[in-house]
Amino acid sequence: MSSVFSPLVRVEGRRLSAMQGAGTLIHRNFLVYRRDWVVFVTGFLEPVFYLLSIGIGVGQLIPGFEVNGHHVAYADYVAPGMLAASAMNGAIFDATFNVFFRLKYAKLYDQILATPRTVGDVARGEIGWALIRGGIYSTAFALVMLVLGMIHSWWALLAVPATLLIGYAFASVAMALTTWIRSWQDFEYITLALMPLFLFSATFFPVTRYPTWLQWVVEATPLYRGVVLCRELATGAVGWGSLVSVAYPVAMGALGTVLVRRRLERLLLT
Repeated sequence: MSSVFSPLVRVEGRRLSAMQGAGTLIHRNFLVYRRDWVVFVTGFLEPVFYLLSIGIGVGQLIPGFEVNGHHVAYADYVAPGMLAASAMNGAIFDATFNVFFRLKYAKLYDQILATPRTVGDVARGEIGWALIRGGIYSTAFALVMLVLGMIHSWWALLAVPATLLIGYAFASVAMALTTWIRSWQDFEYITLALMPLFLFSATFFPVTRYPTWLQWVVEATPLYRGVVLCRELATGAVGWGSLVSVAYPVAMGALGTVLVRRRLERLLLT
């Protein structure tokens, strides 16, 4: 009888730090992808194919370009652009399609929030997993560049951390935008935004080929800053201006993280 009339208490569960709370979701995603590793690998192959076809194939017809006063062969010019793109792709895939499914159909986040975990844990966990995926793609792509002799400076060791910044920026903003998506058809807008970013962010040719006003537009886009940073690190043409390309994704990622938390609170807790 005493158990029947005992006062109700809120079960707080085991207290976890912010990193541990996010780690539970990252571990969950790891267990899921352990069975679908083929799907995971396919995201890495796309930039490799671009590098082989355009960077090396078309590169036979183009002598190369200058990067901060250094002449760079065309394949070596394209490769850092593909490195930045691989980081973007890895982060975007998980932060859009997969987050949408978990949010709208699997109701995964509702289940998580029925436990002592918070929307902050959800945001950090999903962004962290997207970073891991983008980081794996970028590391593998950097190894491909190394094997093909496309790395010419010790600064290139910082290229992988740089791609994590790129992934952080895209993952957080993409996840925030996904909370406004209404149906699978809306992902056409994501594709429509990504394709011009990929093609025109100085990935295949210098931004100086554009009219002045269009150069300003391109230089304000996030992938362009990532491409420039990876290219400067891979070729050793690093300068003080490189700090701009570091600060940009950090600020973008922080803004996206705040936005994700607010959107999840509005969608799941009100």
